Amino acid sequence: MTENHKAGFVNIVGNPNVGKSTLTNDLVGERISIITSKAQTTRHRIMGIVNTDEYQIVFSDTPGVLDPKYKLQESMLGFSEGALTDADVLLYVTDVVEDPTKNADYLAKVAKETIPVLLVINKIDLVKSQDELNAIVDRWRQLLPNAEIFPTSAKEHFNVENLMNRIVELLPQHAPYFGKDALTDKPARFFVTEIIREKILLNYDKEVPYSTEVIVEKFDEKEGAIHIMAVIYVERDSQKGIIIGRQGAKLKKVGTEARRDIETFFGKKVFLELFVKVEPNWRNRDNKLRAFGYIE
Repeated sequence: MTENHKAGFVNIVGNPNVGKSTLTNDLVGERISIITSKAQTTRHRIMGIVNTDEYQIVFSDTPGVLDPKYKLQESMLGFSEGALTDADVLLYVTDVVEDPTKNADYLAKVAKETIPVLLVINKIDLVKSQDELNAIVDRWRQLLPNAEIFPTSAKEHFNVENLMNRIVELLPQHAPYFGKDALTDKPARFFVTEIIREKILLNYDKEVPYSTEVIVEKFDEKEGAIHIMAVIYVERDSQKGIIIGRQGAKLKKVGTEARRDIETFFGKKVFLELFVKVEPNWRNRDNKLRAFGYIE
């Protein structure tokens, strides 16, 4: 490894629904984080790793900053708070419609950061005029005076390359932290659960998606195929009925959609079996949150 090699941790933080996961996937070039239009899609810190001969960037997509209503959300906020302490570069993502005063406490912590902060104003494809964009930029400049500002559209891949180039410039000189062929620090099972969870978010309404957790109980990989058995946990019997649907139709739809994406992700044929179990009030139980990987 040359002595000029750069490596560093780039943590992506911000409020829910501003496009952090879309941006992460664009920067990493792989579908690492699940993307839906619903808030609180990302529950863990998800690392995506970009490697070239010259550098290694470890991107960390975090859950949106929120006011916790139950223990699961406290844990999610912990992941976002932790992202402020172990980064070489911090990406604070907002968008053109967000109220800049939302979660002022967290923003105040970001303003005190001594590491480089890149403020990404996402979704500029929604802005009607340059004057409107200038006003948004000026307002953020007052809130985060030390940050470099990048107006972007992650969805349209606008200005993402300039952002990436600046990240590379800011990386410290360091040997790689992970193997050069690593794409993420997460195991294969993790991405299976994320894909299934995404389909649940897309297919069900109201509280049901937020009351579910997915655990892969069997991941049996052979040369040409993968056999996966996964359990969807819910908090109440009524939710179990909703997930399964009439004559199992809803669960079958989720399974079919998830299987297609899992096959694309792994490039193999997949046999997917889904089961639904009730685990009362799991979002507030430490033992369950520990079992599901939210508490260390």
